[in-house]
Amino acid sequence: MLEVKNVTKEFNELKVVDDCSFKIRKKIITALIGPNGSGKTTIFNIISGIINKDAGHIYFDKKNITNKKIEQIAGNLISRTFQQPRLFKNLTVYENLAVACNTDNTDLFKTFFHFRKVNDQKEKIDLILDLLKIGKLKNKKAGEISFGQQKLTEIGRAIIKPHILLILDEPVAGVNYAIKEIIKKLFIKLKSEEETIFFIEHDMDFTMGIADRIIVMDAGRVIARGKPKEIKRNQNIRNLYFG
Repeated sequence: MLEVKNVTKEFNELKVVDDCSFKIRKKIITALIGPNGSGKTTIFNIISGIINKDAGHIYFDKKNITNKKIEQIAGNLISRTFQQPRLFKNLTVYENLAVACNTDNTDLFKTFFHFRKVNDQKEKIDLILDLLKIGKLKNKKAGEISFGQQKLTEIGRAIIKPHILLILDEPVAGVNYAIKEIIKKLFIKLKSEEETIFFIEHDMDFTMGIADRIIVMDAGRVIARGKPKEIKRNQNIRNLYFG
């Protein structure tokens, strides 16, 4: 589905991403791991069009999307989350999901004020609220709920937005065990519905237990890839991550 080919990115003459290449297969869960500063989030930002690469190409379903604008990529191709939730803090949880749900109208405010007219949309939002166990919070403003609940809301917003690929940046970082379990069960359900998921994570127990394939980065380069058992057997990765 997604191919990153020979991508390089420098900041102040420092190569944060260095000739990076990998492919993401359809209908499976792929994890991207590596130490802090290895270039993981930079790659996510390049894929989603937030920053420009210096060299290389990005292909989506074999089509070159390297020079597409962020709104074209986000339109119906890729939906993503960030390390720190980026919600509309003055809108309720329900309203945050509603804004993401209706993408037929690109005017944000028109989208928001018309969401109540679509019954099918309400059903979608209620389903996401139920899956994420945040139904009781739907009328609370996003700025009033906990960090973990904000993460759940942002994940719900990414899911409900029309997309082909779901990319999540550290979905379980900073959350408690109960929320981590909700996200784990959600991943399993999404996979059963043939979603394609690509995520960054430092929690190795979560990652090894949920990913079908793992890509490992260090110093801007891919240094290993394979199934979780293969990654665990790799002595270089064991030294890097498991001691």
